[in-house]
Amino acid sequence: MEILSVQFLEEIFNQQKEKNLFGKWITFNDIKDLFNKHKEHFIVQQIGFSEQDRPIFSLKTGTGKKKILLWSQMHGNESTGTKALFDILNCFSNSSNNVFKTILEECTLLFLPMLNPDGSEAYTRVNANNIDLNRDAVDKVAIESKLLREILEKFNPKFCFNLHDQRTIFGVEGTKNPATISFLAPSEEKTRALTGGRIQTMNVIVAMNTMLQNFIPNHIGRYTDEFYPTATGDNFQKLGYNTVLIESGHYPKDYDREKTREFTFYSILQGIYHIATSQEFIAYKAYFSIPNNTKIFYDVIHRHQNSRNDVAFQYKDEIIDSKLVSSLEKVDEKDIFNKIGHSEIVFVDKKN
Repeated sequence: MEILSVQFLEEIFNQQKEKNLFGKWITFNDIKDLFNKHKEHFIVQQIGFSEQDRPIFSLKTGTGKKKILLWSQMHGNESTGTKALFDILNCFSNSSNNVFKTILEECTLLFLPMLNPDGSEAYTRVNANNIDLNRDAVDKVAIESKLLREILEKFNPKFCFNLHDQRTIFGVEGTKNPATISFLAPSEEKTRALTGGRIQTMNVIVAMNTMLQNFIPNHIGRYTDEFYPTATGDNFQKLGYNTVLIESGHYPKDYDREKTREFTFYSILQGIYHIATSQEFIAYKAYFSIPNNTKIFYDVIHRHQNSRNDVAFQYKDEIIDSKLVSSLEKVDEKDIFNKIGHSEIVFVDKKN
C-alpha cells in the first residue's frame, strides 16, 4: 500500500485548487465556464439535461484498464465533493507529476461533477420534482437517476466514488471531535455480509484513512452501513460496482467547508492512486478500526449552571434574495448535557 506524502498532497492542493469555487452554494453557473479549460486533457461531453433542462456534463481521461466513475452533488446542497473534483481536474490538466502519469496509465477516469444542477440552484437535497436521487436507484423516476444508471452500465467501472456532505451533528465515536470525513463501504443486503466487492471497497477506504490520519487524526469516522434498499451506493455495490462513499463533514470553524474540501481532495486522490498502483484489494480488517459516526454535536449550545436550562441551536441554510443565508434555529432537545456545541456560550444564572 503506497501512501501519498503529506508534503506532496499539500503542495499539489495549493497549486491546483480551483480558485473560482468557494463556499457551500455551488451552482451550474459557477462551473459552466470551467469545462472549457479542461478540453485539451479530457473528453468533455454534455451527457444530458436535468428535469429543468440544465446541462449535465462528464469529463473523461486516462487509458488504463481500471475504470473509475466519480460523481458529486446528487444532493444539490452538498457541494464539497464538486469543489474537490474540480481541484482534481486541475491536477490532471496542469501537472506532469508521476503520480498523475501513473493514474492515467493504469486507469480510465470518468467525472460527473454535479449530477443534480436543479437542486444545486435551489440549494436543496432533492431534484426539481422533489425526488431524492440517492433513494431513486431502484425505481429511477428522475431523469438524473436514469442518466447515472446509463453512464454506469455503459462505462462499467471497477470502482465508483459517491461524494456527499454530512451534517455538522456527527462526531467521531470515543472522541469529542467532529467527523470531518466519514467513509462507507455500502452493504449489499440487510445482513451486511462481507462480500468480495465490499472487501475491495473497504481496502480502498483503508488506504484513504491511513493517509488522512496524517492530517486530521481522530477526525475520521465510519458511516453506518445499514442497508437502504433504494439507495444508490447499496444498489451499485450489489450490482458489482464497488462504491466508495465519502461524506465530507465539519471541521472546526469551517462552515464554508473549505478545509474539508482539502481533506476530501486528499481522500479522492489517495483513493484513485491506490486503485492505480494496487494489484490486489484484499486487506480490509483495518476498515473496522475506523470509529463509528455518532450524533453528538450541535452548532451552538447555550450552557447554564442548571443544565436543564441548556438550549441547543442548529444552523438552517436557505436562499434569500439570491444569497445563501444561515440562521440559528432552536432545537427541541431535552438531553443536551451529554452533547457538544461547535460553539458554546456559558451563562451564569442569577440567584433568586
